[in-house]
Amino acid sequence: MVAAAQHPNIELMTYAEVENVAGYVGNFEVTIRKKARSVDPVKCTGCGTCWEKCPTKVDSEFDLGLGKRKAIYLPFPQAVPAVPVIDREHCRQFTKGKCGVCQKVCPAKAIDYEQQDEIVTEKFGAIVVATGYDLFKWEEVYGEYGYGKYPDVITGMHFERLNNASGPTGGKIVRPSDGKEPQTVVFIKCVGSRDEAKGKSYCSRACCMYTAKHAHQVLEKIPGAQAIVFYMDIRTPGKAYEEFLQRTVHEGAVYVRGRVSRVFQEGDKLIVRGEDTLLGRQVEVAADMVVLATAMVPSAGWEEVAKLLGLQTDKDGFFQEAHPKLRPVETFTAGVFLAGACQGPKDIPDTVSQASAAAVKVCQLFAKDEMATDPMIAAVDESICAGCAMCEKICPYKAISMKTITERVAGRQVARRVAAVNSGLCQGCGACSVACPSSAMNLKGFTNEQILAEVDAVCL
Repeated sequence: MVAAAQHPNIELMTYAEVENVAGYVGNFEVTIRKKARSVDPVKCTGCGTCWEKCPTKVDSEFDLGLGKRKAIYLPFPQAVPAVPVIDREHCRQFTKGKCGVCQKVCPAKAIDYEQQDEIVTEKFGAIVVATGYDLFKWEEVYGEYGYGKYPDVITGMHFERLNNASGPTGGKIVRPSDGKEPQTVVFIKCVGSRDEAKGKSYCSRACCMYTAKHAHQVLEKIPGAQAIVFYMDIRTPGKAYEEFLQRTVHEGAVYVRGRVSRVFQEGDKLIVRGEDTLLGRQVEVAADMVVLATAMVPSAGWEEVAKLLGLQTDKDGFFQEAHPKLRPVETFTAGVFLAGACQGPKDIPDTVSQASAAAVKVCQLFAKDEMATDPMIAAVDESICAGCAMCEKICPYKAISMKTITERVAGRQVARRVAAVNSGLCQGCGACSVACPSSAMNLKGFTNEQILAEVDAVCL
């Protein structure tokens, strides 16, 4: 991120949201809302005095509630740029109209409570979608694992923050309930993955490896600890993945093939009740901490992104590529490419590879003076177009707009609205042709007259 921020040809727009996307390949016009930080990024030096003196503490979203942050804060460690933002929902200056400590102590005079959102419109030649993923909300459907009851039942992402040196515990693995070091940690895999009844039917791919990593870290950091992993199947398809799994097993991690039916508390222990399908018997483990490997799902707001860019999605909400093998990073909307887990669950190596492929596709696009497009696109017969705009509403690629034409009727000029097709956006899907009530929309090469002529020729 630092290298990207320092590159002369890269402009980072952080703490911003895309509100609208218009245009087509080579001519995208994007409206961006740059949200008010209440901190001047030009004046701020990132010294940290403001958040050190801030009196308000709230739960940290980055630490998933395991730690606290101030009302003026950096979104995450090593954030680029290193400029804090004021949380107006919790800042006393905005909620009660009195405080202003950060403004008083800031040596650079960078705090600006009057700062407002800024709307900018920029033109781009191509768009790379890299919206990432969220975790499956296991607590809504897996109540048997103790949602809301047991603070020591956490997800793999919580464990990552506990284990991270910049996390709320400084990298020490402890129980959230009492801060004690756990001696027995149970890992439950496929929570929400490969479960058509309550979760998602697909495999989240990364869970097997990060669970093995977590088990290794427990054994490495906590002397005498025990790591027990309940699994359905183990999938290690990457380079050296199987070797790492075997290393974890040799270090002492115990893998139990079977599902967990219930987690409940007895005293200060969590009782994990499940089955061992290899031995054909029930298993009960008294654990100090339970870590759930939850499924990866599309990031929040994927529906809005799909509408903005005219992207297709699969049944789970992941963005659909043009072809899974021949065009894995391209979409049906020309000039829009995919990178990372927005297309489906991926681990880091696959995400990096796809991001590199998307970047090369953009370079390839920009290297051309002209583009070849599919000639079989929609066309409008303006003479019979009623101007109802039905085709404009139904077009998934935003390729149709309404325009005004002037005609001579009964000796005088009359203006009326008709549909117009953008050849750079149209993908020839035919949705407009089917929806048009006046039959003014046709696909080139597949007009009604041509299809009827084919039928007549076959019937002769």
